[in-house]
Amino acid sequence: MMKKIISLLTKLLPRQILIKFSYLFSIVIRPFYWGNKVECPICGKHFRKFLPYGYGEAMDNRLCPNCLSLERHRLLWLYLKEKTGFFTDDLKVLHFAPEQPFLKRFKSLKNLHYTTADLDSPIADMHIDVTNINLPDNTYDVVICNHVLEHVDNVDKAFSEIKRILKPNGWAILLVPINPNVDTFEDPSVTDPEERQRLFGQYDHVRQFGRDYADVLRDAGFEVDADRLYFELADEQRERMRLARPGEELVYRVIKGTSINSPFK
Repeated sequence: MMKKIISLLTKLLPRQILIKFSYLFSIVIRPFYWGNKVECPICGKHFRKFLPYGYGEAMDNRLCPNCLSLERHRLLWLYLKEKTGFFTDDLKVLHFAPEQPFLKRFKSLKNLHYTTADLDSPIADMHIDVTNINLPDNTYDVVICNHVLEHVDNVDKAFSEIKRILKPNGWAILLVPINPNVDTFEDPSVTDPEERQRLFGQYDHVRQFGRDYADVLRDAGFEVDADRLYFELADEQRERMRLARPGEELVYRVIKGTSINSPFK
């Protein structure tokens, strides 16, 4: 029943309404999921299982009933804590399409100068098109832009703009949905939502990123670190925290340019 409800809501409600509605929904639903079989590393809560989630057809055991994190959010949280200075270094951060599990937690970090941006999200500080960022060059130490680039018509322009606003040796997290069985492809002539769902995995996606995603990022002029933290964790940890879907086991961090101070050398 819950899978059908969530599938219906994600199909019918616009993104802005879903964002506002989800807070209330989580408060109402979470008492029914208390338990100790799964654990969210972001909010620290334990549940008998996670909520189902997905556009089109919801899949079981994905969404944290408390902070609304998905697999990719939980893996990224662990990566930022264990593999970067995100929680300790003095950093100026721009976060596109800020995810609800991160928003308040990142804003509360005293070491960050943290700003959010989105085309139309009601929870973002600024309304900005990622292909036309009206901000100065070399401004940010870190840019986070997750599950955005598959929606953008001109992805090369988005890459260029993100690289432009990064400081020298600044870095970005650019996660996207990946099909590990194909190379990246797009077809601008495809505009029908059902055909986009079939080809690209979601009705509002304009391309499918594939197993060559690291090469796509290198071709855009970035130095790339495809981190394997997921595979460094024990099977029990991965299962308990539900950390990644197939194709999303790697965390892609890119750096602007190269230098002897590069964190990837």
